[in-house]
Amino acid sequence: MLSALVIAAAVTAPPNVVLIFADDLGIGEVGAYGQQKVPTPNLDRLAKEGTTFTRFYTASPVCAPSRASLLTGKHSGRSPIRGNKEVGGWELNSGEGQMSLPSGERTIAEGFKERGYATAAIGKWGLGAPGSEGHPNNQGFDTFFGYLCQRQAHNLYPAYLWHNSDVHLLTENRYFRPSVKITPELATEETFAKFVGKQFAEHELRAQAVKWIEQQKKGSFFLYYASPMPHVSLQAPPDEVAKFPLEWDPEPYLGQNGYVPAKRPRATYAAMISALDTSVGAILDTLEKIGKLDNTLIIFTSDNGPTFLGQVDRAFFNSSAGLRGTKSTGYEGGIRMPMLVRWPGQVPAGIKSDQVSYSPDLMPTLAAVAGFKPGSHDGMDLVAAWRGERKTPRKQLYFEFPENGGFLAAIFDDRWKAIRPRLAQGNKSIEIYDLDKDPAETTDLAATRPDLVRRAEQYFKREHRPSRDFPLPGVDTPVK
Repeated sequence: MLSALVIAAAVTAPPNVVLIFADDLGIGEVGAYGQQKVPTPNLDRLAKEGTTFTRFYTASPVCAPSRASLLTGKHSGRSPIRGNKEVGGWELNSGEGQMSLPSGERTIAEGFKERGYATAAIGKWGLGAPGSEGHPNNQGFDTFFGYLCQRQAHNLYPAYLWHNSDVHLLTENRYFRPSVKITPELATEETFAKFVGKQFAEHELRAQAVKWIEQQKKGSFFLYYASPMPHVSLQAPPDEVAKFPLEWDPEPYLGQNGYVPAKRPRATYAAMISALDTSVGAILDTLEKIGKLDNTLIIFTSDNGPTFLGQVDRAFFNSSAGLRGTKSTGYEGGIRMPMLVRWPGQVPAGIKSDQVSYSPDLMPTLAAVAGFKPGSHDGMDLVAAWRGERKTPRKQLYFEFPENGGFLAAIFDDRWKAIRPRLAQGNKSIEIYDLDKDPAETTDLAATRPDLVRRAEQYFKREHRPSRDFPLPGVDTPVK
């Protein structure tokens, strides 16, 4: 047991940082935010030993742009990556990856590296193909292990992962395309078994994270653990699925809503959330094992809200905790995320905070924590708010998304939500919601608050910067 004096001395030094980024995890899918069906004891431990933030937002409602904003601190109207723009195709040897994060963008990993931190990204990347300028080794990470391509991460029993620029074969798995439909007569044990391999991606990633942390007994480190959990396909080891009640699943999933079939869709989804929680526990245990837990800042959040595909039963799990919308939307269920922050001696334990913040804030906040110079960003230093010294009001938060119909959104003065959805359908109207009184966004106040509509129009115009690669439908004229 470390003495209080040793612990106090340790936490005054620049901390190690572990940033855990879940994939399509809804705010209601964590025990600290009300989840009842899936135990999340390790995440609940983070909440008990740290602060639970109830008004934290991701910068975008889908994978790649939310990751770009997280790492660069730029909001989605200024970020170079604003959608899931693909490289290559679905089949083996047809190319893989998404549009590259440009080499000129400064990432938080580059800041940590300049301060002498060892840096690693483990999990799902989605910001550059093999050999591209967006590869994590070209964006400040000494070590990378995982999926470079988001499409490949639709199969959680992949034939391979990447270790830096080398292919890491998972020889006990076989390749299959992660989008298959079957007919009811084919819904047999043998058929479902075809979509379950021997080497589960989350287990492989967890093992690599533990191994890498164990190597960091000396010196400071930054780990970005970007788990693919619980993004569909619905896949998990059978013994982990079996922990959840049989009566949950009266019918199998046949692949009719995308991704691969699953014999027990609800239990499988629960097992995926549980696997994520187990990985969090493994990281905590390993930090404690090497004596680094008390001087490590741990941040847990998610890239966007729960999916509407792959037979994920959001109502059954109360995935959005009563909030409106899902992944791909600008309503609260698509962008309001869980965020747990644990930093002994610095961040209060066991409390909830309604500090309004979003992922671009992590660039200036972590720069202040570790002492590096942030890049150009749209965020706010949250250190004082995290420490509970004061609540910092936000004048506004900005969001845009060009895909899936498109939207513009903003939050003003911590309270007022403006959203212009369905841009691709020619919608010009702006909706206004009072998030203090109506967090589920049930009552549009635009007719009674024209002042906020005008404010939103001016703000959208000011913050949006046209992008050749990601034109905003109904707003931009595509550049040829």
